Amino acid sequence: MAGYRKLGRTSSQRKALLRNQVTNLLYHGKIKTTEAKAKEIRRIAEKLITLAIKEKDNFEEVTVKAKVAKKDSEGRRIKEVVNGKKVTVFDEVDKTIKKDLPSRLNARRKMLSVLYPVTEVPADGRKKRSNTKVVDMPKKMFEEIAPKYVGRPGGYTRIVKLGARRGDGAEEVIIELI
Repeated sequence: MAGYRKLGRTSSQRKALLRNQVTNLLYHGKIKTTEAKAKEIRRIAEKLITLAIKEKDNFEEVTVKAKVAKKDSEGRRIKEVVNGKKVTVFDEVDKTIKKDLPSRLNARRKMLSVLYPVTEVPADGRKKRSNTKVVDMPKKMFEEIAPKYVGRPGGYTRIVKLGARRGDGAEEVIIELI
């Protein structure tokens, strides 16, 4: 007997389906799916949330010097001529960044092996390409999702049954983060 549900798909299709649904669950907070898929999604999502909780504070803050281009009042880079070529002028600025310790870096990589990249599109629908943002899902897991569940010993998701689907009679559910 297998330790997981096969969902009537090949292994690569099943893996892609579950990765997609877990990513959407963690990004949106809840999704509607069938009961069998929800039970498989729950297994994966709860392991990722547990990993995020364990590693959420495992970083160090480091101050680094960074070169930042000088900009004029309109936001364009300031250029000056040096040896007959236009060159951008830079300032050195101290920045504080979070540097992952090795175990948190490993956790981030495990999350990235499961989660798909998420691109946020603006709600108005205009200028889609220029206004889109790529969401860093491991960062969202560490900074938004993990702090909600710090004192909770598991059970981060809830499955609510909706009834049979009209077309094929499959049991539909909503799986959500508690």
